[in-house]
Amino acid sequence: MFLENIKLALQSMVHNKMRTLLSLLGIVIGVGSVVAIMNLGQSATESINESMQISGIDMVTIMPTGVGRNVNVFNENFPVQLMQNVGGIDDVLPTVQQPMNLRAEKETTSATVTGVESSYFEANSLSLLDGEFFSAEDNINRRQVVVLGSDLASTLFPVGSPVGQYISIFRQQAKRYLVVGVLENKDDTLNNSYNNAAFVPYNTYDQRIRKVTTPSSYTVMVSDGADAITVSDAIDAYLMSLLGNDDNYFLFSPASIVEMSKEVMNTLTLFLSAIAGISLIVGGIGIMNIMLVSVVERTKEIGIRKALGARPRTIQGQFLVESITLTIFGGVIGILIGLTLTYFVASAAGWSMHLSYSAIALALGFSTFVGVFFGWYPALKAAKLDPIEALSRE
Repeated sequence: MFLENIKLALQSMVHNKMRTLLSLLGIVIGVGSVVAIMNLGQSATESINESMQISGIDMVTIMPTGVGRNVNVFNENFPVQLMQNVGGIDDVLPTVQQPMNLRAEKETTSATVTGVESSYFEANSLSLLDGEFFSAEDNINRRQVVVLGSDLASTLFPVGSPVGQYISIFRQQAKRYLVVGVLENKDDTLNNSYNNAAFVPYNTYDQRIRKVTTPSSYTVMVSDGADAITVSDAIDAYLMSLLGNDDNYFLFSPASIVEMSKEVMNTLTLFLSAIAGISLIVGGIGIMNIMLVSVVERTKEIGIRKALGARPRTIQGQFLVESITLTIFGGVIGILIGLTLTYFVASAAGWSMHLSYSAIALALGFSTFVGVFFGWYPALKAAKLDPIEALSRE
């Protein structure tokens, strides 16, 4: 009987194509909007997460911004003191940088010269296009070696490999540095630019370029299993105890941005989905209206079926199944449209597409609920028709 009711529902839909299309429009728009909005929210959130993974989600960056007491806090002993007072930290890497003029043979340009420890490259997931990174021994011995970003290497050495060549870095006087490596191209992160930078050993920078009183920043490597947000909060509390306020430093944690973006996107997605859900309510009212018209049109059919012994719940089930079939059909079309829209918008925005299966299940489940809720009254009205009165109607 159930399959027979579905067959009758499909026949009715085919027989009244335009009416079916108009009645399903609200359902299709509502389901399509909900699916698209929730999937786009998921895709945007995951894309932000992937971008932060490139920055290093298990890192916290400390940037001194003031003077005075900063000199007494952010000094050469700060990394050890921080690790002693805050748990969940594997390493603290000081970084210092400044724009300078560089020259190689006939080519001259301006770029950021950055003093880093040898472990900086691995910590920031940097790869080599050519050559090798400088070593911890190079840092200890203050050797004049340099690793170039990909764009800077192309500018200074338009032809041939830079590795093994020399560049001059101008401060008060020019000093020659041996190029030992060239980085692969890497997109800039929120707090680092790699492609147009020259990296020298930290101690070399301190002795041969400019004496470091306060580093430009510290990269804090969070231990495996430790929560980066918790570690960031602990660092903030420790610095507040030393400096008394947060005007003298800035903390940057990719994990905090990911968490914040998730909260914002979830709130926005929920709000927009609720607005799109209004279309489902409107579509449900349209379904109810069509089903009421269908009951009026088929009054005589209902009378004949009752006269032949059909029970009220059988008549009610027929019209209820027809209503549910309509909304599920519209829901499936809406899901396909929503997924298509998600694909095109995500591609245009440069996001990786991530499907929210819960959104698809929710949209289909809600469209089914709409069919039951708004089909119940017309089905009940059909079931309560008096067979004699129904047969007497033209």
